[in-house]
Amino acid sequence: MPADEIRGAVHGTAPVPLSVLDLVTVGAGSTASDALRTSVELARFAEARSFSRYWVAEHHSMPGVASSSPAVILANLAAHTDRIRLGSGGVMLPNHAPLVIAEQFGTLEAMAPGRIDLGLGRAPGTDGATAAALRRSDTLNEGADDFPQQLAELTRFLDDDFPDGHPYARIHAIPGPVQGSTPGGVQSAHRPVIWLLGSSGFSAQLAGMLGLPFAFAHHFSAQNTIPALDLYRETFRPSEVLSEPYALIGVSALATDDEAEAARQVRATALNMLRLRMGRPGLFPDPEDAARHEFSPMEEEFAASFTRNIVHGTADEVRAGLDDLQKRTGADELMLTSHAHRGELRLRSYELIADAYGLPAA
Repeated sequence: MPADEIRGAVHGTAPVPLSVLDLVTVGAGSTASDALRTSVELARFAEARSFSRYWVAEHHSMPGVASSSPAVILANLAAHTDRIRLGSGGVMLPNHAPLVIAEQFGTLEAMAPGRIDLGLGRAPGTDGATAAALRRSDTLNEGADDFPQQLAELTRFLDDDFPDGHPYARIHAIPGPVQGSTPGGVQSAHRPVIWLLGSSGFSAQLAGMLGLPFAFAHHFSAQNTIPALDLYRETFRPSEVLSEPYALIGVSALATDDEAEAARQVRATALNMLRLRMGRPGLFPDPEDAARHEFSPMEEEFAASFTRNIVHGTADEVRAGLDDLQKRTGADELMLTSHAHRGELRLRSYELIADAYGLPAA
């Protein structure tokens, strides 16, 4: 698989490719249908402004996040776009049988050949009870512990290359590898590009050992970013996929037309996360709701700590923060997630960032 299927192009004055991570946010006063329509609008905008890829993330039992089924959402986005890479950021592998994921993403690859990324995580993406309902098992740790074996099985299904004598040798994930040709006319088969996702060192090390691209969740595990990226690079072994390490980081970033508005919106983001951590997830709150909330001293400390990792402000301030973060981490790509209760605010954030970097209109 050529590396240019993984590496995004650098556009405008961005030092590295810029991409989008979408949680399909459902804000107060809106519906999941509204959020899904916003995702289509955002994906089309991201393609028009030369962002490199657009990922959606699997979450469950969260009223404010309508991305429980990435494959379904990606099929819809594929129907509304032509060029941008689409993928999962990620699918939580322990929640699903590897054959099911291979079938779903093989189907996506057939719909949008050469455009599909399969980002895989080992966390449940939800609380323990919901994970048990998804997996029909009480042994929740088993899935995470078996992640390397599940990954190997999924890869075999995607490549359709179980060896003779294997129990699954006669099972085929349909559609399988998609046939295509290079500009020179050479026929080849390709399938979704596998990425490993993580917020600690486990997946970083595994991605390095397997020579796979790695995506780190800086937006909720900032203290582990540099150690994880260092570990990934130290353990990297060249493979048929990559000859050298390639790491992107997920970054929470919100640009607004003035600094005060950014602060108001980020305060609501902190309240949303606080409610989630307290086991009371709901629709994404609006700034007025956040302004009315009486934060206890402990909650205030949490909010301050959480918002420090959100790059927010005017377009120029966000660009400066993103450039600094990229220099400090050496990330090969920045994947931006913008949180706000209204879709037009999220779209405006990406528009301001695209303008700040001079991303061209396709």
